[in-house]
Formats: sequence, C-alpha cells, structure tokens
Amino acid sequence: MARKQKHEEHENHERWLVSYADFITLLFAFFVVMYSVSAVNEGRFRVLSESLVAAFRAPARSLEPVQFGNPMKSPPVPNQEQQNQPVPPRPGMAPPVSLPMTHRGPDPRQAAAETQKKLESERAKKLAELAAEIEAALAPLIDKHLVNVRKTQHWLEVEIKTSILFASGSSQLAGSSVGTLQKIAHILGEYPNPIHVEGFTDDRPIKTVAFPSNWELSAARAASVVHLFSRNGIDSARMAAIGYGEHHPVADNTTADGRNANRRVVLVVLADPNAKRLRDQMKDPAAAATPEPAPAATRSPSDPPPAVTPLVGELPATADRP
Repeated sequence: MARKQKHEEHENHERWLVSYADFITLLFAFFVVMYSVSAVNEGRFRVLSESLVAAFRAPARSLEPVQFGNPMKSPPVPNQEQQNQPVPPRPGMAPPVSLPMTHRGPDPRQAAAETQKKLESERAKKLAELAAEIEAALAPLIDKHLVNVRKTQHWLEVEIKTSILFASGSSQLAGSSVGTLQKIAHILGEYPNPIHVEGFTDDRPIKTVAFPSNWELSAARAASVVHLFSRNGIDSARMAAIGYGEHHPVADNTTADGRNANRRVVLVVLADPNAKRLRDQMKDPAAAATPEPAPAATRSPSDPPPAVTPLVGELPATADRP
C-alpha cells in the first residue's frame, strides 16, 4: 500500500511583525516611564526636602550609643545648671534649630475689666477732690443752707437756691451771686469734666412776654449760669443748659417751704462724658433719704436723676417767688 505524501508546511514570512510589535510596546512603556519621572510635583518635592533636612538636623536622642550585652543604666539626672547649659553639637551634625517659645498672654477680658476698674477709681478720686474744693469755697453758704453739695460715684451735684441768684420772675443774675459763681467757675476750670446746668421752678404758672411758661424761665436761668461760666474760662463745649420747669420737684408745692426748695439751679459735674444719673421724684422723703446707686454709667437730660442724701441739712423757708 502506498504511503501518503506529506505536504510541506507553508513558511510564514510575516513572523517579524510579532517581534516588531513587542519592540514598539517596550519602547512606548519606556517613554511613558521617562515622562512620569520627569513630571515631578514641586509641592511634594519641597515637603519631602524639608522633612529630610529637619530629620538630619534634629538633635541626637542620646549622646552615647546603646551598649548591647550590658544592663542598661538609667542616665544621670542633670542638675539645674546643666539643664540651662546648651548641648554641644556632635561632630558632623548641624546645630539644632531654636524655635521661638510661645507664651500665653493674659486674658483680654480680665485685663479690660481691671483697666475699667482702675479708671473708675481714678475718676471717683478726682470727683471727691473737686467736691472737697467746692465745699471749702462755699462753706458759708452751706452753713446757711443755701447751697447743698451731693456726690455719687458717677457725678457731683451743687444745688444753689435761686433766692441768691435771681429776682422773682427774672433770669438775670443778681450782682451778689456773681462772686459765688465765679468761685465755682475757677474751681471747675481746673477739671475737664462735663457740666450740666439744670434749672427748676415751682408749679406756680408764669406767663410773660419773655417767659410764656416755667420751661422758658428755668432754661433761661440755666443759660445765664452757663454764659457766666463761659466768660470765666470754662470751655463752652463742656457745658449744657437744661430747663426742667416745674417738673421733678423735690418737695411739696403746696407749702412755702416746699416751693422754695423746688426753685433751684443744680450744677451737675459728670465723672466722664458717658456718665448718667437718674432723677426720681421725691414723693416719699423716707425713700429719698437712702438713694440707690445709678444702674448705668451714661446720662441723658431727659432721664430724671435720683435723690441723693445731701451733705448739709434742709433748707430754710425764704421769700415765696417763682
């Protein structure tokens, strides 16, 4: 039986394409790796560089190498002098970098409270000195119960009866009162405190061409005192003239003594520009004898001031006039 002839295998002449494709793939991978190495993140590189520098410049944890095979001995505790001395750098080691020490400062709220307390104490001290000078200068009038001096923590009051300042129904200062007011102006000129001049009348109505009501009369009398102070060297920006009329009485208007007590001019010297006082109507003399301190440190003319215990006795009855 005849054998079958073997067919010769066809020779593939395109096998070089496989090697060429492998070469191109490797070449592409090579260029990708080279590109990725060349694209360095500057931020991360800087962080790495600083970390390496800090690690190599850090001081040594131990000055002596660890001895193997021998029991460890606890290092000697340095005394105070040795702790204060700087550790010399080891050979080949960069000197340690000294970092600034951060100290925690005082509480700003506590410091502000202490400053405010100190400021209030200084103001109260100056106000007490001013009150002492005025009392010494007006001692004869205080003894005659024509002037009352009252002081609190936030203001000083100098109450002057209008019987020694003005004639009945007039806002022109009497000649005998000019010297008294000039003494007060000389004392107040040495202090920078604000001054409120307040005028008060009794409840008897007045209706003239110059003064249609007690509002105009009380305000005009306060303005007359302000003008005199201004002519005697007190800065006008420090002063204010306020007229309360027959409102805010301190006594009963049904009696001659009460009306005489209500006709007054009050000089209010404030401890600071933001000082305030409250005026309560003295309907209850017992309650007015022990006034409560002002709840705030600001004052406005529309607020009534509290009744304060006078330093002198009650005023005597004088001529009954508005």
